[in-house]
Amino acid sequence: MARAPNYGQERKERDRQKAAKKAEKLAAKVAAKERSKPEDKANAEVETAE
Repeated sequence: MARAPNYGQERKERDRQKAAKKAEKLAAKVAAKERSKPEDKANAEVETAE
């Protein structure tokens, strides 16, 4: 006999996965922004020195 579906648990699992994916994308975006910051400052210092 098949088990009865537990829609609430399945929904929570989907929401958890969605939130984890969103957090991962946000962390990657923040990391990319941090990597690009020093380059911008370095370019600004070179331009002002010239």
